[in-house]
Amino acid sequence: MMTRETLQAYLDLTRLNRPVGIYLVLWPALWALWLAADGTPPWSIVLIFILGAVIMRSAGCVINDYADRHFDGDVSRTCCRPLATGALTEKQALRFFVLLGLVGFGLVLMLNPLTIALSLGALFLAVLYPFMKRHTYWPQAFLGAAFAWAIPMAFAAVQNDVPWQAWVIFTLTLIWALIYDTAYAIADLEDDLKLGIKSTAILFGEKVQWIVGAFQLIMLAGFVWLGQLFDLGWVYDLSVLAAAGLFVYHQWLLHFQQPEQAFRMFLNNHWVGVVILVGIVADKSVIPWLGTL
Repeated sequence: MMTRETLQAYLDLTRLNRPVGIYLVLWPALWALWLAADGTPPWSIVLIFILGAVIMRSAGCVINDYADRHFDGDVSRTCCRPLATGALTEKQALRFFVLLGLVGFGLVLMLNPLTIALSLGALFLAVLYPFMKRHTYWPQAFLGAAFAWAIPMAFAAVQNDVPWQAWVIFTLTLIWALIYDTAYAIADLEDDLKLGIKSTAILFGEKVQWIVGAFQLIMLAGFVWLGQLFDLGWVYDLSVLAAAGLFVYHQWLLHFQQPEQAFRMFLNNHWVGVVILVGIVADKSVIPWLGTL
């Protein structure tokens, strides 16, 4: 019988108590669902994607901790993770990952065949990302691809097709991951250098703030283009301005060149996803509904 301590270790492995990662997966998926459905996504599909974001982010945390099991014990921020402390074994972690993957796949089986086929790509990227830190200075790009894979899946679920516009949202989501996960990597910079782990924070070096700023400008330009592609209105335009304001705040946090402030930037980034989602939902759902009253 599973003890209370073991159950807590499994919960710690999923990091459900730190939901920011779920938000960073979920908000772009909801952008895509609302845009694919022109403001009226089926609520059953919305629920599947919400649950899928929780399950697959949890699975991603499990496989990430398995990949980092020989490193986490030497990093102050991660030394208390279940695999680092021995609270769970490697086999227990892998079995848990398989279980979560099966639950996630069970959710996808309620969707159409195209979405089911695309879900295999999501699983592949989730497994691939944690191991890229040893081989490339761009692991953040692989994380972005893993998080952004919900975009083509959302269009497939609603339209049974993946139009080229979906890949615009995919690219914006990937760029966004380069922004916030570089900030996350800044917080771990000293430990990563000692352990030989690679990241964009190390690659960009002293120019990290300027390069992140360039990515932010590209993302804002992409948001403007997105508004044109999907005929979004003035509320969405205001949401893009709000996102720009958040990026200015994030630049202010970065200029301190302190790990704590960079981590604050990472945590705050999900609000960019929120304000964009509010703009999309308002223009595609709320304002048309008000017009019928």
